Amino acid sequence: MSKHHRKISVVGLGYVGLPVAVEFGRNQSVVGFDINQARIDELKQGIERTNEVDPKALSETDVLFTYDASDLKKADFHIIAVPTPVNDAKQPDLSPVIKASITVGKQLKKGDIVVYESTVYPGATEEDCIPVLERESGLTWKTDFNVGYSPERINPGDKLHTFKTITKVVSGDTPETLEIVAAVYESVVTAGVHRAATIKVAEAAKVIENTQRDLNISLMNELALIFNKMDIDTRDVLAAASSKWNFLPFEPGLVGGHCIGVDPYYLTYKATILGYSPRVILSGRSINDSMGSFIAGQTIKGLIKAGQCVKGSTVTILGFTFKENVPDIRNTRVIDIVKELQDYELNVQVFDPMADAHEIWEEYHIELSSEASLKPANAVLLAVPHHYFVTKDWTYITSLLVNNSGVVIDVKAKLDRKLVPEGISLWRL
Repeated sequence: MSKHHRKISVVGLGYVGLPVAVEFGRNQSVVGFDINQARIDELKQGIERTNEVDPKALSETDVLFTYDASDLKKADFHIIAVPTPVNDAKQPDLSPVIKASITVGKQLKKGDIVVYESTVYPGATEEDCIPVLERESGLTWKTDFNVGYSPERINPGDKLHTFKTITKVVSGDTPETLEIVAAVYESVVTAGVHRAATIKVAEAAKVIENTQRDLNISLMNELALIFNKMDIDTRDVLAAASSKWNFLPFEPGLVGGHCIGVDPYYLTYKATILGYSPRVILSGRSINDSMGSFIAGQTIKGLIKAGQCVKGSTVTILGFTFKENVPDIRNTRVIDIVKELQDYELNVQVFDPMADAHEIWEEYHIELSSEASLKPANAVLLAVPHHYFVTKDWTYITSLLVNNSGVVIDVKAKLDRKLVPEGISLWRL
């Protein structure tokens, strides 16, 4: 079959899969499959909760949105874009990608190609996924069907770096497969493709992209911990250091989400199995995972310094999603702040205009407050600087406090320090 006339299916229509399906659907008919029936029903109606795809693009694309796996038979180039989280023990949870492999395997035909976009440890595609495809289909790998790996690089909420405009790493199980996979992606990705030497190389490249970012942020977080003890403002230090041409502009903060806070564990898990204990990576992860607890501690100190009785005080947390201007709550580290403050028996109220209250209750058993229902607080903690918050001025923040005064914790230093009103004690990371 011509490499330019592949019939595409996309399995998993979340932050990664939907933009992929929609982009391919501009030029041809695509099968868009997801096991979440509610998600499929909404997409059919043009409702898109992740905010990653413009409603106009959704209405103009030729995607058959379906939760009927038999529709996958209509395609011969299957892109698997399901999440790969970690479990509570910080070990890779491959169950979504294995389940997707079972689903696709049952529908697989001779001549089909399966391309994985999910983040995995090096070797997982060949060691964990391909045997499932063979078992479920009764077909033989490289004889009857082929496999590629092309790691996703979607940055949620980023309208500049999109599926089309980010260079796509591609790989294949044979040179011929590689060329077909490259041609299929080149047909829509304007930034072009990078042909990785092997599937394992492509898997490893994806994992280290986020590991490098994780480590750079962990260094900034450790510096923030040190400078806090020295009573120096970390942002002032970074502003001074950034005047050097080769200083990297990373900032301290909460590191959550389903990429930076997760991917390094895939690499360290595999390394540990192979007998190597990764010290630098896990040290960075440990620092980043501890930041919520540190920020909560600074909030408590602020209340004590302000003469407040900690137990029974009210703290309003602004923002709960894993990063600004996205509705995604997966692996948000704001939950660490909430739990720590609750341990001190504070009344914690959370307001986030981007988040879904039902999702937060299901996932974290946290009740989201409406803006109107917020009670005056002794401290306001700006955890996630959504546009909704940072476009407002100090009067908005002070209006949330008892008598317009109290403690303000500005995690990402987005509030104007020069305009701090009287009666406000400001701390920032």
